[in-house]
Amino acid sequence: IYYDNRLIDYPFQMNIHQLPKEEFIDCLYDLFNKEEKEEYDNFLDMLYGKFGKSIVEKFLKPYNEKLYACDLKNLDKDAMGRFFPYADIHAIINNMKNSTDTSYNNYFLYPKKGAQVIVNNILRNINQNNIMLNTTVISIDIKNKEVILSNGQVVQYDNLINTIPFHKFLMLFNNDKYLQLSLKLSYNKVLVFNLGFNKKSTYNKEHWIYFPDKNINFYRVGFYDNILGTDKLSMYIEIGYPKNTVIDQKEIDKQLMLTLENLNKARIIDDNFKLEEYVSIIMDPAYVHINTDTDMEIKKIMAELQQNQVYSIGRYGGWTYCSMEDCMIEAKELAEKLKMEV
Repeated sequence: IYYDNRLIDYPFQMNIHQLPKEEFIDCLYDLFNKEEKEEYDNFLDMLYGKFGKSIVEKFLKPYNEKLYACDLKNLDKDAMGRFFPYADIHAIINNMKNSTDTSYNNYFLYPKKGAQVIVNNILRNINQNNIMLNTTVISIDIKNKEVILSNGQVVQYDNLINTIPFHKFLMLFNNDKYLQLSLKLSYNKVLVFNLGFNKKSTYNKEHWIYFPDKNINFYRVGFYDNILGTDKLSMYIEIGYPKNTVIDQKEIDKQLMLTLENLNKARIIDDNFKLEEYVSIIMDPAYVHINTDTDMEIKKIMAELQQNQVYSIGRYGGWTYCSMEDCMIEAKELAEKLKMEV
């Protein structure tokens, strides 16, 4: 975590002893005097109740506001599920003497040739003539079990499995209830820059760094070169936006300039670094906003769709916060279920 011109180990709440003495005392005092509750109203309420004012306002609140690009009161208390690094006072105190990182992503496996290897292996076992590229679904007739494609073709189905974002999927049905829920669903967008420079940074061990400072435009950066062991700085930058923000070329150019300025301020690069290549990607949606009201409506409509042999799965199809491996397991389990029913 890049905090006040220094690096603090992640997660912040487990490493408050690395802060300057006065800030450490503030965090420790508020941690001991926090007001826990049986039930929390929302995500922000939960943060204050679990960690106290100082930890929340120094990191957890500003960082997550940058990430989710929304008022944290609009998120469910369990919006991040198992991916949120909870820690009690006992664990925080113990970590001051015996530092351990038990976060969900402190260790991971990744295919040497990239995630495309997984897709290629799946392709070997299916009839590739049945794959339609550059074709979109424009409407779904759930009563007659028909899908109408952008090329005019009508495809009949026994079971329909969706993985596109749920709010977009709902718009394919001629159903006012589905459309209303689609418009209510909240999420953020993320502008991603992939940057390639002419030489290595002094940041030559870090895999990724979080930035809670609201004066810095990005909330996280990552270092491809440190993960892959290459000799030039290559990195990703992530910038969060509310769902209705228009991210046009002018905005992209502006954010690229701000990014280079802030990388310089953080001493990741200096004036001798040359940007050799870059690409920008807009993730739309990126992180879905989970709240109690819409979550109940989603569950009802999901159940209704499943009664008609329509399944919406995955991080975006299921409108949830999960990992790639969660999505793979969910797809495998659904495939096995449907195979048993044949």
